[in-house]
Amino acid sequence: MTAIIHHSDYDADTVGDDHRFPMRKYSIVADLLRERGCTFETPDHASQADLERAHDANYVQAVLTSRIDRKLERKIGFEITPAIAARSRASCGGTLLAARRALEIGSSANLAGGSHHAGPETGAGFCVFNDVAIAALALLEEKPNLKIAVLDFDVHHGDGTALIFARNPQVFTTSLHCQDNWPRTKPPSDLDIGLPKHTGDDQYLEAANQALKQTLDKAKPDLLFYNAGVDPHVEDRLGLLNISNIGLKARESLVIDKCRERGLPITTSLGGGYQKDPAKVAERHTWAVLALLDQQDS
Repeated sequence: MTAIIHHSDYDADTVGDDHRFPMRKYSIVADLLRERGCTFETPDHASQADLERAHDANYVQAVLTSRIDRKLERKIGFEITPAIAARSRASCGGTLLAARRALEIGSSANLAGGSHHAGPETGAGFCVFNDVAIAALALLEEKPNLKIAVLDFDVHHGDGTALIFARNPQVFTTSLHCQDNWPRTKPPSDLDIGLPKHTGDDQYLEAANQALKQTLDKAKPDLLFYNAGVDPHVEDRLGLLNISNIGLKARESLVIDKCRERGLPITTSLGGGYQKDPAKVAERHTWAVLALLDQQDS
């Protein structure tokens, strides 16, 4: 079985289609999956205590009260309004619910999340709170012996996740990314694979296979968080890689099939994807969910 998690708050309409961050993609992803007959579970917003396991309490309070200064808002990429705070809490709650459901039934997808640039002190790069870190730390409080792996295939390095878990031996972090892309400073994950600009399908899929194999062999996790960012796509505005539709679909099947072979619970989040037409990005985001559903039916 696969649980699919969605909340109407994922789409904060204060960020329009003229912005580099295509906020409306979250609503479109849900609509596309509804058309295929999918039904969703609705998460609670993450609590302040949940958020503070991963982030500085003063930063969390500033976000929740819309008191972020302009310099930090520029670093994050948009104004921190009550709607943005609500969507960020909903997204984190969604990843936490998805993780719990994956442990229960084997697989799940949150139709948001993957906010991997948010670090211990602040947000950055369109990421307010680090949903995967928040979910993982909540689970570790509930299940202290749990072993977790974070497989981050967004085109940008998972710097915030790496920093949050730098000294946590129960969480193994992997980032497969474009080395020449932002962020310029890339704190070490447990496994980093940086690819050159313009990498195509064959080299990318080989690297993805190696990243996945090494992660599973080294971490031996009880749960895999998979950031299925679609910004490696050749048409992505911020990606710098040359991955085709076929390549992205093959990547999703690779990850999900390997987890299935090992009986490993997996939960996916959307991650990045940047294009002027949010519908094109949204379609790409459905591929990981559809791969999970194909696994369920096979």
